[in-house]
Amino acid sequence: MLSKCANPGCSARFLYLNRGKLFRITRESANACGEDLPDHKKRTQRLEYFWLCSECAGEMTLAFRKGVGIVPVPSRGFVQPTVFLRHDSA
Repeated sequence: MLSKCANPGCSARFLYLNRGKLFRITRESANACGEDLPDHKKRTQRLEYFWLCSECAGEMTLAFRKGVGIVPVPSRGFVQPTVFLRHDSA
């Protein structure tokens, strides 16, 4: 059950489908028991839902990171602030 924004730094509560962006992700998992099963029974699929509030959805999207899971990342259209380093020549 969705309850809040998928961004850990945001506390917005999920109330309405028309506010923010809903993600439906299909995850496959191998047979956890390690049994010798036919190929068609070794993998299972599970649907998971994640939601970003309107504010977070404007700046980020969700991505899968191996070993971590689903994490918020800056969206391609979002421009990170640029830091300029000053190099003084001697």
